Amino acid sequence: MRAFIFPGQGSQSVGMGAALAGASRAARDVFDEVDEALGQNLFRLMREGPDEELKLTENAQPAIMAHSIAVLRTMGVQVADAARFVAGHSLGEYSALCAAGSFDLATTAKLLKLRGQAMQQAVPVGEGAMAALLGADLALAQKIAEAAAQGEVCTVANDNDPSQVVISGQKPAIDRAIAMAKEMGAKRAVPLPVSAPFHCPLMQPAAEAMRDALSYVIVSPPCVPLYANVTAQLETDPDTIRNQLVDQVTGMVRWRESVANMVDAGVHEFVEIGGKVLGSMVKRIAPDATVTGIVTIEDVEAAAKEIA
Repeated sequence: MRAFIFPGQGSQSVGMGAALAGASRAARDVFDEVDEALGQNLFRLMREGPDEELKLTENAQPAIMAHSIAVLRTMGVQVADAARFVAGHSLGEYSALCAAGSFDLATTAKLLKLRGQAMQQAVPVGEGAMAALLGADLALAQKIAEAAAQGEVCTVANDNDPSQVVISGQKPAIDRAIAMAKEMGAKRAVPLPVSAPFHCPLMQPAAEAMRDALSYVIVSPPCVPLYANVTAQLETDPDTIRNQLVDQVTGMVRWRESVANMVDAGVHEFVEIGGKVLGSMVKRIAPDATVTGIVTIEDVEAAAKEIA
């Protein structure tokens, strides 16, 4: 049994999609449609940079989604035929829902542009931070976050795998967590180069912005069930999915549990569409699983022989 998974922020890079677009009309059509929907030449930014502009949350989020969908359409497979489930890491959940037909491409791009803008505006630059705790499981990460908070926001943002958990919150609290992490049992703590503290209560203004935006769009039932970030459970109901996307802005990404639950449901093959960043996490959660990342036209051609 196979699941299609979709990467989140951090998987962007200058040049992304350029060779794919050169080889695939389907990919070019995706990038053209996203550019038209957003009223900006996002694909030129993806191809040429500058890197600092591509990294901006409002650009990175729709760019990563567009790249994933371009890869999927170049593959030429029907999701309902090729995968039993879909899931995505943070913004990748939108890519998964687009792939599964819950949102059309233009709507997904507009939602992610707004999501990126709202997340960036929710907390002034420099006031929030995130850090990866390596060699720490969820329980230890929660203890470190609680000890470091001292009246400020410091919570677990991403439970990525058994040995990597990301925390998010106000910068002084995150700095304290980094300082005390090793002493409390983590292997090390690494500050993340992000412009806002995602997936924590400080993102509430962004959650409200997404609640408003999502109230105006049609959410169709996905053609295969989605494993949702905030519950790590499968979901197909449009209204529930809409609410979960709002909760996801401030809530923890339960990626470790999502992958484990997919394995328990019978998934033995994970295909990462448009990235090669989730595979290592999946292997640490499910060492016996088969993991494939599809990014280049060569990857697409190789996968075509395996994925019907």
